[in-house]
Amino acid sequence: MAEARSRPSAGQQLNALPDHSPLLQPGLAELRRRAREAGVPLAPLPLTDSFLLRFLRARDFDLDPAWQVSVRAPGARQRAPGSPAPRPGSPTPAAAQGAGRTLARNAPPSTRRGRCGCRFRLLKNYYKWRAECPEISADLHPRSIIGLLKAGYHGVLRSRDPTGSKVLIYRIAHWDPKVFTAYDVFRVSLITSELIVQEVETQRNGIKAIFDLEGWQFSHAFQITPSVAKKIAAVLTDSFPLKVRGIHLINEPVIFHAVFSMIKPFLTEKIKERIHMHGNNYKQNLLQHFPDILPLEYGGEEFSMEDICQEWTNFIMKSEDYLSSISESIQ
Repeated sequence: MAEARSRPSAGQQLNALPDHSPLLQPGLAELRRRAREAGVPLAPLPLTDSFLLRFLRARDFDLDPAWQVSVRAPGARQRAPGSPAPRPGSPTPAAAQGAGRTLARNAPPSTRRGRCGCRFRLLKNYYKWRAECPEISADLHPRSIIGLLKAGYHGVLRSRDPTGSKVLIYRIAHWDPKVFTAYDVFRVSLITSELIVQEVETQRNGIKAIFDLEGWQFSHAFQITPSVAKKIAAVLTDSFPLKVRGIHLINEPVIFHAVFSMIKPFLTEKIKERIHMHGNNYKQNLLQHFPDILPLEYGGEEFSMEDICQEWTNFIMKSEDYLSSISESIQ
């Protein structure tokens, strides 16, 4: 007997739709309304459809978590549970409203419960995190981290993995802690995240990261204070509109585990389950996760880490105007 296929959830159906689909308008209208009522600043990131869709897709159109990830402006009051539905006459086509209600009726109970009360956590937390961490988020100009990029610390693979996720690689041996702080390293990740989150496929399928910890020393560990660890965990869990689908650690030394133990309590169970420690004998396992897309240094056959690091550095530099436009601190 053929195995029955589970029906896609309402969120999965909405996630697959193009940006211009009228079926996305009810969620966009509600998220925008909540953001405006919460007093979200309109600069440097205006509440355009393309911007808000990042948060809806990051939470598969479950509006409550989407709202809370992206928005709470400092001092803004959160809406109480049982808050009213969108006002009549909002710019939502009638046909789209009907289709949206149909999808909502077919959604699982847990998703339906997410339609009221504490919506928008992701959007709230995004603004809150940026406001509280200006040392990382206020200066996204490439010049602030060009030394790390030229050192070959970070690259983004040319192709996605079999699940459609974007794959990022970080090499600790190319981070000199005497020259660059943990905040500089963190800023590299934030700059890359702000660039790739513009891609619809990345919004839908998330990212996976490979951290090559060869060369990890006490001087690196001393940079990861409890405060830094908490900020790292916040971005991984509920403060940035990207789905973290997997974190792969390779060449991890014994002294790294103390730092990981400091970060781990701040992570959700879902993120913990997506962390893979491969050790020194990692190539076979890593190739199973990322077949045919890895650079030569990690078991691939077509290109080197130097190639992809240079390509990504060039892309970041070409994106300087955009990064400058979103570097203003959120007050």
